[in-house]
Amino acid sequence: MAPSSPAQSQTSSSKTKWIGITASCAAAVLVIGVIIFLIMRRKKRTNIGLINEDADEITMVESLQFDLEVIIEATENFSDAKKLGQGGFGSVYLGTLPNGQAIAVKRLSKNSGQGEIEFKNEVVLLARLQHRNLVRLLGFCFGGDERLLVYEFVPNSSLDQFIFDPIKRASLDWDTRHKIIMGIARGLLYLHEDSRLRIIHRDLKASNILLDAVMSPKVSDFGMARLFELDQTQADTNRIVGTYGYMAPEYVLHGHFSLKSDVFSFGVLVLEIVSGKKNNDMRGRPAGEPEILISHVWRSWQEGKISDIVDPLLALGYSTNILRSIHIGLSFLDSEKFSVAYTMTSRLN
Repeated sequence: MAPSSPAQSQTSSSKTKWIGITASCAAAVLVIGVIIFLIMRRKKRTNIGLINEDADEITMVESLQFDLEVIIEATENFSDAKKLGQGGFGSVYLGTLPNGQAIAVKRLSKNSGQGEIEFKNEVVLLARLQHRNLVRLLGFCFGGDERLLVYEFVPNSSLDQFIFDPIKRASLDWDTRHKIIMGIARGLLYLHEDSRLRIIHRDLKASNILLDAVMSPKVSDFGMARLFELDQTQADTNRIVGTYGYMAPEYVLHGHFSLKSDVFSFGVLVLEIVSGKKNNDMRGRPAGEPEILISHVWRSWQEGKISDIVDPLLALGYSTNILRSIHIGLSFLDSEKFSVAYTMTSRLN
């Protein structure tokens, strides 16, 4: 065979070089494509919004589904004797599973404000959140027109049943109220900072704080909650949901909500716990003074009239922690100082 000419060798070398460059470029494009795919997939998972289509999460949620017949038997066919309470969303029933475990079943009404989206939202979020100061979701049930949420049973009902009742409130000494404030703060901090998700509750109020057998609080009702990205600070909405009296002004007026929205609600809760009064309760006001609790506390604090703020049933003087709690509650109502108030709360020990 005749040796190849210099021109042929050069052509062969050029082809080899070109093939190598082409292969390198193809590999680089492939790597970049994979990276972009992974980034987009991660971003999609981060922005799950309401329902994540990840197969593992769907499997996890499906594993929580109860058979309707089991719930009917557990609640004696939703007997009135088993009813624990009723609200705009529907009714809550006490039930007992075949293994003897007590449960609370939220039966959503057809005309409740919590539709299918909110229902799925609550299932997914609660299934992924685990904290001693959050109510624990055991499962859910779809059956015909029934939409049921199954929770751990929390025996002492909700905070509003105690703090606004003149008889039951007497059992809430300062140590107990202080424990409730701290427990709510821990649950809220977990939602905002410590869980693998960042959750804005959007409906934090006394009736959504459940009390267990030792009066430790558990934040409940996540139907209106919103998921934020870890680096997200605020969002806007045209649909204002929540309870007036607990909602931050920027949310009510402009639809802006953020971590500060929950912080504002927590500030209202703290003042209600200290005073034993509802924020939107106008009863007992002097004639010509239609003040809500927030205004009343602000004015009394500035005038140094602490006795007008603190619940008279707290017959132990005004301890440093009570005064700090009032200060913290007021600080939380100022959105510019909410980070400072977080720090102050950690010192309430």
